[in-house]
Amino acid sequence: MIKIFETFGGYNEIHRLEKGCWINVTAPTHEEIERLTSDFKLPDDIVTDILDQDERSRVEFDDDWSLIIIRIPIKNQKDGVPFLTVPLGIYITEDFTLTLCLQDNEVLPTEKISHFRQHYREITDVFNFTLRLFLVSGNIYLKYLKQINRMTASIEQDLEKSIKNRELNQLLKMEKCLVYFITSIKGNEITLARLRNSKKITTEINEDLLEDAFIENKQALEMAQIYSDIQSGMMDAFASVISNNLNVVMKQLTLISIILMIPTLIVSTFGMNVPNFMETAQWAMPAILGVAVILSVFGVLLFRKRHWF
Repeated sequence: MIKIFETFGGYNEIHRLEKGCWINVTAPTHEEIERLTSDFKLPDDIVTDILDQDERSRVEFDDDWSLIIIRIPIKNQKDGVPFLTVPLGIYITEDFTLTLCLQDNEVLPTEKISHFRQHYREITDVFNFTLRLFLVSGNIYLKYLKQINRMTASIEQDLEKSIKNRELNQLLKMEKCLVYFITSIKGNEITLARLRNSKKITTEINEDLLEDAFIENKQALEMAQIYSDIQSGMMDAFASVISNNLNVVMKQLTLISIILMIPTLIVSTFGMNVPNFMETAQWAMPAILGVAVILSVFGVLLFRKRHWF
C-alpha cells in the first residue's frame, strides 16, 4: 500500500508528489514495487535491500539521496514464533522522503492514526522524523518484551506438571524472539550512533529526542538480554523438571504393577491344575481372595510408609 502525505505528521493525504512530502509504503505488491522504481526513481538494489527480511541496520549516503535502514518488531502468525523483526527503510531525497517496509507494522501503521500526529510540531525535518521512528520502535520493542514475559510466565505454570516437550518448544520459540530482538536492537543502536556523528546531517537535531531514542533502545536491549539470560537458565532447569516428572510417573506405574502382581500370583498358584488340600473346601475361594486382598493392602501400606506412593 502506498500513501502520500503532505507532511511527516501524516495529517493531509495527497495523491501526487509534492516537494517535501512523505511517502509511506507498506507490504507493496509487485505493481507498487514497479511504481517505486519508475515513478519515484528508487534504485532497484535499494528496494531489494529494504524488502530483504534479513537486511541489517545501516546508514548509506550518496550525492543525491540518503538511506537509513532500521529493524523494527512485528507480530508473527507463522511457525509459532510470536514476534519477528523486519527492516524499515527511510529513503531521503531533496524532493521527498519515502519509508518502505515489507510488512504492516505498528511503527508506521497504514490504517491507524499515525503516532506522529500528536507530536507534529516537534518534527521539524527528516532526521528528527527518523529519530522519532527510532523512539517509537524502541517503545514497541519494550511493549512486545512485556508480552513475551507474560507468555513465558504462563508457559512456566504448565511446565511444572509437564512430562512432554511441548512447553519446552514454546520456550525455545520465545528465546528465538529474544535473539532476534537483541540482534536488531544492537544494530539500531549502532545506526543511531552513526547518525549522531555523521557530518552529512546539516540540520539542527533535537537533542532531547535523540537522547530519548538512545534511552529507549538501551532499555529495550537490557530487558531483552535479561529475559534471554533468564530463559536460558529456565530451559535447563525445566528440562530436568520434565525428566524428573517422567521418572515419578514411571515409578508410580511400576508400584501399581507390583501391587497387581500380588493377587495375580496367589490366585495363579491355587488355580493350577494340581492337587492341594482345598479342592473340596467351600471356604477356599473366599479365603484365597481374602489373602490376596490382605497382602495387596499390606503392600500398599508398606509403599506409603516408605513414601513411594
